[in-house]
Amino acid sequence: MLKILILPVLLIFHPVHVTLTTIEQGQRTDTMKVFFRMYYDDFLLDYKLFDPARNLEKLILTQSFPADLANKYFNDKIHIYVNNKLLTGNVLTVTILDNEIFLNLLYQSDKDPKKIKIRNQVLTGLYVDQTNMVFININKNEEAMRLTPEHDKESWSFYN
Repeated sequence: MLKILILPVLLIFHPVHVTLTTIEQGQRTDTMKVFFRMYYDDFLLDYKLFDPARNLEKLILTQSFPADLANKYFNDKIHIYVNNKLLTGNVLTVTILDNEIFLNLLYQSDKDPKKIKIRNQVLTGLYVDQTNMVFININKNEEAMRLTPEHDKESWSFYN
């Protein structure tokens, strides 16, 4: 009986390692909007691996994060290919609220994407149970994928 009670208690105290990325592009546009969300403390741990020389102590105290540093991190950790071309995103906003960081990015893309490939390596060097959820909505085509440290990339083909 005691074993049955211990399992739910352990699950309650086990942290969740999940990020969320949404990618949207409307018909006949060449811009792609990307929204990214993760826990801020996990972001800082992963950022320290990404840029070990950076002193993050001031950033932790001020609850802000420079957009240019977030931009470098995001473009290094998440690769978005459209029609086999690597895109580079530009961070529009960085918001930190209740230990979560939210990024809004803008990408220049093709007007008529036929194929998209995503590689997401956020937190994959820190947690073996990491899950990076990606939701895509391009030209009214919707896809979703669960990426992990063992399976960090996936491709989708769209037919209009």
